Amino acid sequence: MLIILSSLKVVKEYERGVKFTLGKYTGTMGPGLRMIFPVIQAWERVDLRVKAVDVPDQDCITKDNVSVKVNAVLYFKVSEAEKAIIKVENYFYATSQLSQTTMRDVVGEVTLDELLKERDKISHRIQQIVDKATDPWGIKVESVELKHIELPDDMKRTMAKEAEAEREKRAVIITAEGEVMAAKNMSKAAEMLSKVPGALHLRTLQSINDISSDQSNTVVFAVPLEILKSFEGFYKNK
Repeated sequence: MLIILSSLKVVKEYERGVKFTLGKYTGTMGPGLRMIFPVIQAWERVDLRVKAVDVPDQDCITKDNVSVKVNAVLYFKVSEAEKAIIKVENYFYATSQLSQTTMRDVVGEVTLDELLKERDKISHRIQQIVDKATDPWGIKVESVELKHIELPDDMKRTMAKEAEAEREKRAVIITAEGEVMAAKNMSKAAEMLSKVPGALHLRTLQSINDISSDQSNTVVFAVPLEILKSFEGFYKNK
């Protein structure tokens, strides 16, 4: 009775059981209650759920000779349980090591700018290479995501200076564009005022009225050009 009970095995829905009879692979057991004959048969339990492998920081050198530290996360699952047991000793460890070496190789093929700007493209490239290499092991790599790219301190300072210079450049351009627009508007206003007799004088009086509303202001009276021109005409007629 004890022998019968010990031979009964339960395989869960998300698992598969790789069965060996006298050391030879004789089938893969699906979910449910299964029987394994002691001594004669043995089995390995394989989890088919998606697994997340943390790829630790890797010291990489980009194509333009910049040293960076890159880490990532790898998502994979076992697609063929018998291959994962028979073809490789430890599929989890082997997949993790392969992803590390592949990430270093792929990062070495791109420049720093490409690494920072095209992370999705690089992640997809790593996923393709690892998936192809692990296919004989019965492993399906779902995706690879680059988590963090650590730059050297001197590179960080250089990039910060470049970003600051770019911001200053944009600020100067915006200020210059504003001054050009203001000059155009002032020129247009001056042209309109000069065409209407007395308009400049009225504008001057309006400005004086605005300034005089605050008693702390010192009012400086500006003589309109029309008055100066009238004096000039008077002297010429004498």
